[in-house]
Amino acid sequence: MSEPSPTFPFDQKIAWTPDPAVVAESNLQAFMDLHGITSYEKLMERSTTDIAWFWDAAITHLGIEFEQPYTNVVDLSEGPEMPVWCVNGRMNIVHNLLDKWLRDEDTAERIALKYEAEGGNIRYLTYREVSVEVARLAGALRADGFGQGDVIALFMPMTPELLFAFLAVIKIGAIILPLFSGYGPKAVTTRLLDAEAKAMFTSDGFPRRGKTIPLKETADEALLSCPDVRRVIVHSRVDRSDVPITIDRDVDFHAFTEGFPETAKTESTSAEDIMMIIYTSGTTGRPKGAVHTHCGFPVKAAQDMFHSMDVKPGETMYWMSDMGWMMGPWLVFGTMTIGASMVFSDGAPDFPDPGRLWQMAAAHDVTHLGLSPVLIRALMPHGTDFVQASDLSGLRAVASTGSPWDPQSWNWVFESVLNRDKPILNYSGGTEISGGIVCGNFLRPLKPCSFSGPVPGMAADVIDEDGNSVQNVVGELVIRKPWIGMTRGFWKDDARYLESFWEKRPGLWLHGDFAAVDEDGLWFILGRSDDTIKVAGKRLGPAEVESIVNANPNVTESAAVGIPHEIKGEELGVFAVLRPGVEPSEKLRQILVNAVTSELGKPLKPGFVRFTTKLPKTRNSKVMRRLIKAAWINGELGDVSSLEDPGALDAIREAQ
Repeated sequence: MSEPSPTFPFDQKIAWTPDPAVVAESNLQAFMDLHGITSYEKLMERSTTDIAWFWDAAITHLGIEFEQPYTNVVDLSEGPEMPVWCVNGRMNIVHNLLDKWLRDEDTAERIALKYEAEGGNIRYLTYREVSVEVARLAGALRADGFGQGDVIALFMPMTPELLFAFLAVIKIGAIILPLFSGYGPKAVTTRLLDAEAKAMFTSDGFPRRGKTIPLKETADEALLSCPDVRRVIVHSRVDRSDVPITIDRDVDFHAFTEGFPETAKTESTSAEDIMMIIYTSGTTGRPKGAVHTHCGFPVKAAQDMFHSMDVKPGETMYWMSDMGWMMGPWLVFGTMTIGASMVFSDGAPDFPDPGRLWQMAAAHDVTHLGLSPVLIRALMPHGTDFVQASDLSGLRAVASTGSPWDPQSWNWVFESVLNRDKPILNYSGGTEISGGIVCGNFLRPLKPCSFSGPVPGMAADVIDEDGNSVQNVVGELVIRKPWIGMTRGFWKDDARYLESFWEKRPGLWLHGDFAAVDEDGLWFILGRSDDTIKVAGKRLGPAEVESIVNANPNVTESAAVGIPHEIKGEELGVFAVLRPGVEPSEKLRQILVNAVTSELGKPLKPGFVRFTTKLPKTRNSKVMRRLIKAAWINGELGDVSSLEDPGALDAIREAQ
């Protein structure tokens, strides 16, 4: 493992300290008080040593109702890899997201969804209004022959109609298959075939930076190879008159639901019935379909949001996402379980100007704003005027995920957006986790780029190559005990699931991230361990390098990768994106090389620094370092279906 960097993430100073009044009123403190737990440390100990007690207590604290109570919280008879949760329990999660809120007039009239379209169109919908639309759609799906166990794909932008479809599919006991709205035909086809989808919801298109991006044509091309998809429900988002229609298969979204009642039965399902298949891209091979159940992903999402992020009923969370990224379903399940509001938006967060993100946060009374460090690095060059032009006093926290922070970007948000008195809730986990392994919270102090620690119920640890727990050095992130949100395996491929997470460290979930715990017990995630750079036997995570490069005022963002080298095995290569108006130069190149060398030592001196116009990223803003490496050395690219802009690979090949 690498040695600690002298500047990052270690030796940071405490930047934020919780307000005792906020602590006292927090959901997590209420949970601890309820169970006589006197400290966060004791909570973590109990929640990870007695997982049955904790998850039963968490379900109760969240107010999750079961049609038939479970007899056991968890059955571990098949080992920690294959637990069964809420044994013999029956529950359709839609009951907890919609039905139960309709029993009370106040909660029925509470806002569930705040939607802002690119161009400014705004719609607010109450829990009752969402329920009506979901019921009509559920009735239409049933009348069309769909029901329990059928897989139905969602290939749509973030509109209210997407939410209706999402909930209606679950309501009838079917299985949702969320797909990135930015996928190309091949990526869609692969997932439809693998999941054996029977129907699809899509849109005519969606706006992006003032242009219309066609979507129906992509769906049609994908469906040429998917004869089992017998129904396509098309929402007219951009009112195109030239949308191609396949007779006897395609139907207009609103025509499809017309005439159906405003109420509909919520299908009785087992708590462990499959509710969602959501795909993640691997380094090699076909995409992996993470399987999730009614009592799994939704419970974990809500628990993270309620306990760690302290979202309360009636508050509003806006997390820029797409339903094909786990944060989309996470946003729906978390807010609606709690009885809070969510914000959906389409278009770009910096169009028509770099202030759109902050304007939306102010306009919709957002209390919790989720974003990515990558987005912040793109907004920083525009200065703070756009931030200051919006009233963000209602924000209780900024949350972030997708990639590691660098101290400069973190401090910019902390100072410019949060006035140094509110926390950045750093959040890291994954699709297979159903949320976070580690997260910030309102109970513990924070340093730049840090996490408060593991989410309650997550028995996370950092280990060295011998499997020993370590502190103040970089190690591998593992989880020692099962948790309710863990994927129930990969769709039709349990062997691959076991190989991915359990076989390298028997009995431990090996997550694939570098992590560190500092002397104060605060956590840091330093990037994917499969992005590890190994130079002359020395290992380091890319975040350590990138934080140094990004500190230069001429750099917007960067990516560090290991490039094959005849003698060293690998050498450190750095690709940097410069700020607008800054020209590449040998002087700047040497400055960056010297900065990394000075911080990390001569053995880790970059073999090269190249200037590029863009980095390849997924639509959820993760920098794809494996693709940078592959593009640079003309290697095998593998799965590129999650890329937002495939042209970024050409930019890497042409880097100066």
